[in-house]
Amino acid sequence: MSAIAGIARAGQTEQVSRMLDRLSHRGRRWREIREVEGATLGALGSKIQQADLKELPNGMVRDRASAGHFAHAQAQNGGFELQRDRLGVRPLYYGWTNDGAFCFASEVKGLLAVTRDVHEMPPGYSFDGKELKKQAGITLQPELNESAETIARELRKRLESSVQGRIGNGDVGSWLSGGLDSSVMVALARPHVNKLHTFAAGMAGAPDLEFACVAADFLQTEHHERVVQPEEMFAALGDVIYALESFDAWLIRSSVMNYLVAQTAADYVPAVFSGEGGDELFAGYDYLKSLAPAELPSELIDITNRLHNTALQRVDRCSSAFGTVAHVGFLDDGVVDYALQIPASLKLRDGMEKWILRKAMEGTLPDSVLWRPKAKFWQGAGVEDFLARHAEEKISDADFKRERNLPNGVLVNTKEELFYYRIFRERFGDFDDLAWMGRTKGSPMA
Repeated sequence: MSAIAGIARAGQTEQVSRMLDRLSHRGRRWREIREVEGATLGALGSKIQQADLKELPNGMVRDRASAGHFAHAQAQNGGFELQRDRLGVRPLYYGWTNDGAFCFASEVKGLLAVTRDVHEMPPGYSFDGKELKKQAGITLQPELNESAETIARELRKRLESSVQGRIGNGDVGSWLSGGLDSSVMVALARPHVNKLHTFAAGMAGAPDLEFACVAADFLQTEHHERVVQPEEMFAALGDVIYALESFDAWLIRSSVMNYLVAQTAADYVPAVFSGEGGDELFAGYDYLKSLAPAELPSELIDITNRLHNTALQRVDRCSSAFGTVAHVGFLDDGVVDYALQIPASLKLRDGMEKWILRKAMEGTLPDSVLWRPKAKFWQGAGVEDFLARHAEEKISDADFKRERNLPNGVLVNTKEELFYYRIFRERFGDFDDLAWMGRTKGSPMA
């Protein structure tokens, strides 16, 4: 993991150092601050990423997890230009200091060291402080006119290439929920790693723990299971919300177990695979079955383009909270470009979501995992309504009525969301504008 920060003004070493202090969890092996004409830039991260930094021009800093997934700043014309990858896998925020200097940081926490003016850098864009320019994106593509078998073989080939390209020296593990997507990452990585550590978390009796064990046994991984008690989950909420920089209820629900499993994984490996992106590219959500076939491709584009400040934010913040890297193999450019061309009829087929992905992985995973229906992360992990009931105990009806209209104009629609907002406000204070914060599509506040 790594982080970048900077101010478009010379002589700001002390200020940029404070920004990096708040981002130090993203990498503690090295730190460097560079002063160039009209700008002060800083970066921190792992030993490997330090080598990467040395190859960059003196006026550039970059946060990159793997090929195609990056956020960088390039000093130019007495300021700098920001750029973010087309899906927003790597985070980036910007704003202006109280005295008008353009600034940026990998997380909101970094910016708050010098300003409360926060904006999210849009994925696929460049920005010089004045003009946003679109550089890349994903859009509808003509559908392939090939057999399902041919498409499945090519998809498998591209997924294998994506995973192999991210294994590095083999010091990598994988989060393993027991669902299809994380199991695909494990299955494709396993032949190339001598000892592959896998990690699962959930409450006692959670389906995810059961299916993760099935996949781990089948693939012969070094499996680590973390059984979480409700009290442990409640105790982690403050740290989870601080890591996420959000009070979106659906995002937090899906992040609590992810945060705890990331904590466990950090004791064993510096990097993990995550299955994020599989549901969006291959139609994994149950609600998609209610759409007309002609509507499905556009909907998949929409939810994939929304990943950057919801699910990808969960993956990034949960891993970076413990200084590790999370590789999202499904979001490799080669995989994404091909997936966009696969006919919708092969993604949802006979009521089975992600059919073509399952077809591509036949013979590689046990059938109970390969054909397991999609479950929401917090349901599979056993979280279900525990968090909502916990919030009900903390927020009275009178509290909810009095506090649901936030000073910045946001209307909170559930007690659970208000409970999370209270924690968020304790950690970050009030914001006049929360437009930088993502909302999960379909949630009450989306």
